[in-house]
Amino acid sequence: MNATEWYEQGKVAAINGLEVFFNRSGEGETLLCIHGLPTSSWDFERIWPALTSRFDTIALDLIGLGKSAKPNQPLPISLQADVIETLLIKLEIKKAHILAHDLGDTVAQELLARKMEKSSPITWLSCIFLNGGIFPETHRPLLIQKLIISPIGGFIVKLMSSKSFEKNMKRVFSDKHPPSDEFLKESWNLLNDNNGLRMLNRLIHYMPERVKFRERWVSPLIANVVPLRLINGVDDPISGKHAADRYVEVVPNSDIVLLEQCGHYPHVETPDEVVKALIEFHNNLRN
Repeated sequence: MNATEWYEQGKVAAINGLEVFFNRSGEGETLLCIHGLPTSSWDFERIWPALTSRFDTIALDLIGLGKSAKPNQPLPISLQADVIETLLIKLEIKKAHILAHDLGDTVAQELLARKMEKSSPITWLSCIFLNGGIFPETHRPLLIQKLIISPIGGFIVKLMSSKSFEKNMKRVFSDKHPPSDEFLKESWNLLNDNNGLRMLNRLIHYMPERVKFRERWVSPLIANVVPLRLINGVDDPISGKHAADRYVEVVPNSDIVLLEQCGHYPHVETPDEVVKALIEFHNNLRN
């Protein structure tokens, strides 16, 4: 399914005064898919048929990305979590599993922290993390990320082009599974939609938030507040094998699937392996 088809079959809901794009398909227990930065819910397209054959699957565009609202306001992780909770309530969903990637991992950690604090209106059942900065001490941001969060970030964003975007995206994919031209082109178009580049300065502040809220966001993992699995593309320079090793050190009884010759986008690079690991995890939950 190309990006145009993905967005044609989705819907837009008004949530907390913001327009939120989401796609929903399938039957069964609800699975919420949370994408990363700087892409969109379309990231899950390659595994969508497998997910929707088993779950009532929802993938939304986070605020500031894709076809969701790109407002002139701060975009903290708490806002993203509020939007997700309110969207699920509006859809009359009371409990759900999570599949998260990159920035989505951090949003998922906020949701799990709320579960641990008994402040979430949603009963979270399990969580699978794909590559992301779960622990700030192992996150290795690209130079472009460091520049965007710096005092000259606004200037850097204005200088960004499709070529620089493609160059940086290729750096986080594995050599064996590089991003397709279509993925790069459509992801760039979605990032730019509705003057979206200006959102990067606001969204990138998840990096200092990870440091500030580390204990709160890591505690639910240590406590195993829900069943967890990490699916990790080991060739990811940002959060690859080194991040998986840290996960083993911090999270008791760690459940990890390592994907060789796979980078930062496992669900885009090696979708069959991700589906296999996801189905195995959920089969074990039912046993």
